[in-house]
Amino acid sequence: MDLLVVGGTRFVGRHLVGAAVAGGHRVTLLHRGSGAEDPFPEAEHLHADRDENLSALRGRRFDATVDVCGYWPRQVHSLAAALDGAGGHHLFVSSVSAYADPPGPGADESTRLVDIDAIDPDSLPMTGEVYGGLKVECERAASESYEQLTIVRPTYVVGPHDPTDRFCWWVDRIARGGRVLAPGPADAPMQLVDVIDMGQWMVRLLEDGITGPYHACSTDPGWTFSEMLEGIAAAVAPDDTELVWADGGWIREQGVDGGELPLWSEGEHEQSMALDPKRARDTGLRARPFAETVLDTWRWMRDGGAFRRGRVSLTDERAAELLSRIPS
Repeated sequence: MDLLVVGGTRFVGRHLVGAAVAGGHRVTLLHRGSGAEDPFPEAEHLHADRDENLSALRGRRFDATVDVCGYWPRQVHSLAAALDGAGGHHLFVSSVSAYADPPGPGADESTRLVDIDAIDPDSLPMTGEVYGGLKVECERAASESYEQLTIVRPTYVVGPHDPTDRFCWWVDRIARGGRVLAPGPADAPMQLVDVIDMGQWMVRLLEDGITGPYHACSTDPGWTFSEMLEGIAAAVAPDDTELVWADGGWIREQGVDGGELPLWSEGEHEQSMALDPKRARDTGLRARPFAETVLDTWRWMRDGGAFRRGRVSLTDERAAELLSRIPS
């Protein structure tokens, strides 16, 4: 398979490319080339800014195309125009943020999508408030542009090279031991997807010509937030580690939100990570043991991965102060 990946050097795309190369496919990456060096020297690298110049794609033909970094519909349309029908099977990486309301337990891919009600979505600045709506507009643009289309909507993607610091924050904090503030409810649903599992599965979707929308999420819908933290602890925690659970409502009253305690689904979003994984599972998405995900992430962080402690999370001092005041 001749595969074009738009992006492909950072996180989700990087692991998809790794799976494709390992599977013997011929891979071309289109990216800005802003890193210290291009990963995957066995692949072809086209350096271009997709917002400025896609002329490198003129006259090229691919069996499949993956877009991991489409955020505005203009980007989707311009890529399709540059490929001019020669991109083959198209896979667009969207997000579960595309859903209009916090999806309840068992929500499937037909759940209502966001309508951002914007005359010109391409003019909107990227913010958390419009991210999901812009992903929906990108999905629509892809539907207008490609006959053979797969849409993947991930939940929280975790693993090595994660640039968000969310899952990595919990791995780092628990690996340092001591009393760890754990926000309730402990039994709130939690769905992650290992980036390595996701990359391998997306390559299989293309190999098998599978189209349509799919969740990329934990294949076990009964998994919980406490199981995530306990699983991290089982893999990396020193003996003195204690998960100290506090009521989520009380934590919110202290002015703490999900931006400070990463991956915590607070308030009306507490049940939003229980999506139906059936379509993904039926098409081959498999979850390797969670301990492997944790350890691979921890090794990457320990060996110089770009984790930035404190960038998106509660400081140790603030956590200690809250731990000292948890109501009995």
